[in-house]
Amino acid sequence: MSFVISLADRVVYPGPPPAQADAVVIGGGVAGIMTAYFLAKAGQRVVLCEKGRVAGEQSSRNWGWIRQQGRDPAELPITMEAVRLWEGFAAQLGPELGFNRCGVTYLSDRPEAMAGYENWVRIAAEHGLESRVLTKSQIAGMIPNSANWACGLITPSDGRAEPWVAVKMLAHLAVGAGVEIIENCAVRALDLEGGRLTGVVTEMGRIKTPQVLLAGGAWSSLFARAQGVDLPQLSVRASVAQTAPLPENVLGPSGVDDDFAWRRRLDGGYTLAPGAEHDLFIGPDAFRHFRFYIPQMRRDLSKTALRPRAPEPGYPDGWTTPRHWDADQPGPFEAMRILDPQPNMKYLESVRQAFARAFPQIGLPKLQRSWAGMIDVMPDTVPVLDETAIGGFFVATGLSGHGFGIGPGIGRVMADLMLGRAPGHDLTRFRLSRFTDGSKMELGPTF
Repeated sequence: MSFVISLADRVVYPGPPPAQADAVVIGGGVAGIMTAYFLAKAGQRVVLCEKGRVAGEQSSRNWGWIRQQGRDPAELPITMEAVRLWEGFAAQLGPELGFNRCGVTYLSDRPEAMAGYENWVRIAAEHGLESRVLTKSQIAGMIPNSANWACGLITPSDGRAEPWVAVKMLAHLAVGAGVEIIENCAVRALDLEGGRLTGVVTEMGRIKTPQVLLAGGAWSSLFARAQGVDLPQLSVRASVAQTAPLPENVLGPSGVDDDFAWRRRLDGGYTLAPGAEHDLFIGPDAFRHFRFYIPQMRRDLSKTALRPRAPEPGYPDGWTTPRHWDADQPGPFEAMRILDPQPNMKYLESVRQAFARAFPQIGLPKLQRSWAGMIDVMPDTVPVLDETAIGGFFVATGLSGHGFGIGPGIGRVMADLMLGRAPGHDLTRFRLSRFTDGSKMELGPTF
């Protein structure tokens, strides 16, 4: 059974694309797929162009959490909507989606963490969410024979799903709604006439359209900047592993402590990952956007390993990756169709050791597989959901590790923005201009 999507996977949606559409979506991750789906449901002719394979990057490589707990307060209403949408999709698509309201727990050895958990419970209550704190004895009753955690937090309505199959299933649903998906079809540039958006230039030809959504994940900043739109987005490597099958009733709900995170999988194993540690490969954009990231670095630098360069040519912020290219010739998106970083095995060994300390009756888990993904991050760890200065050119990016769970909600919101409808949520926090209008940087949650 496959566990990540690669170029070895067959092309399911070969194209070619049509000559025109009501809207073009760039990127076949969960946010792009869901926006295309909701646009099509509203009667729009939608083409989604994916340079590699649907869900080939972070949308299939994440933890698989569908989490409301700990969200930025401005993001929480969209996330709560997303959970309801996931539940509806599960009813349509069946158990293979892997959706389960298993609950998500935060756990800590530090008693002082309780104050933060109590603050979150107050935020949750304002939104009608049933989060509650956990005492040491309550944790022991919920997760028997486990570590001696001092305190915790749980949101029972939080869920999980199987990332590497779920987004492919949602793509099939989108096609059924009328979306035309084209894989192996990189969008090289916007087609502009006198500064006005008239379409896109793809490697398979031009598509005439009045509206475009950029949902390119780690590639969004590279594409946007080439079109004259500055997005201070970077990407970090997150490493993940899969264990051999383990007893279902041992680990309790999905959770994370001060060292590692876990999620029960449909195959009987668990997805394990470092709780917050990741790698940043330094490149030109890291220097260009350095000032925006100073507040985040002050808070989170101890959790970020700085690497002097990308491990191979072609990464979005690689030193040799082109920043400008001829739209009539192959560019950086065709040079690396799927971003497939190697995992940080040092981190994953630390995760094994932390797991053994937390669950001594199991000991060191056997890792059957490991992989990594590049997470698109913004300086304040909340996304950009906005129309750019190029009329008709929209952006949904910088989901900062939240994308899989919140994806359906993002899709519904972006579809309504593109349709000229009220999005139903206050999107002020997610405007692109917050990085240029003198606003104070307000950091969102770490994870």
